Amino acid sequence: MVAPRANWKGYLKVGELSCQVALYTAASTSDRVSFHIVNRETGHRVHRQMVDADTGHEVEAEDIVKGYEVSSGQYVFLEPDEIKAAVPESDKTLELDTFIPCNGVDTTYIDRPYYLAPVDKPSADVFALIRKGLQEKSVAALARTVLFRRLRTVLIRPTEDGLIASTLNYDYEVRPAKEIFADIKDFEIEGEMLDLARHIIDTKRGKFDPTKFDDRYETALAELIRAKIEGRKIKRKPAPEPKKVSNLMEALRESIGGASPPPGTKPAAKKTAPKKAASEKKPVSRKTAAPQKKAG
Repeated sequence: MVAPRANWKGYLKVGELSCQVALYTAASTSDRVSFHIVNRETGHRVHRQMVDADTGHEVEAEDIVKGYEVSSGQYVFLEPDEIKAAVPESDKTLELDTFIPCNGVDTTYIDRPYYLAPVDKPSADVFALIRKGLQEKSVAALARTVLFRRLRTVLIRPTEDGLIASTLNYDYEVRPAKEIFADIKDFEIEGEMLDLARHIIDTKRGKFDPTKFDDRYETALAELIRAKIEGRKIKRKPAPEPKKVSNLMEALRESIGGASPPPGTKPAAKKTAPKKAASEKKPVSRKTAAPQKKAG
């Protein structure tokens, strides 16, 4: 097996303790099915070119520069050395300066996970001590350093084998939830409806097991490619027909297979028709009225 290549190397530091560490990609898309862009007529691969939007002429690499648009069609050019000079200097140190509960960060802010490991045996003892300390206290740590040419905040969490370092999004990068949820109206749920919902959740409790979640899209693509190579045709699977449910209560009952409500379920209050006034009562028909006895 080829040894994994580190994305970053530096130091992990807590107070006066420090050790050399390396950052490795924890999640990768390299195993996904990938495609090339190909000319259908010739079968040759197609290469992308940088073209001037107005003239249509190809632009050479040395003539390409980053530009920030200050007004329509007007740009401020930023040279590579200017950008490099503006980026904060990296001291290659992840200094753990704040400790928080392991679940103390809203998952919306978590960007990408990395494995953090010692680079050599002399660093392993200090690394193990830091990891054990975090684990014993059930805390994670926040650190800041320059990664991939940006100053980033990193959440470092202990695991049984090592440390997981996740880069975090900045506050300005996360959209306020109110932008999405502002139009959701309050809906009062109680009685049988709430009991059924709780029952469904209780019967479907479990644990997260990533091996049980298959990527059906990738599987379908791989099967399509095999069929093309072998000259087979793939039958299209019919799309499942959505069930039509007239109301929320019916949908909840359908979710438990139409079974009887769980014990202790409070039936939903039934709506009763208003009583008719005496004047609105229909008169008894003489044909159906019981015969009355005469007084003797």
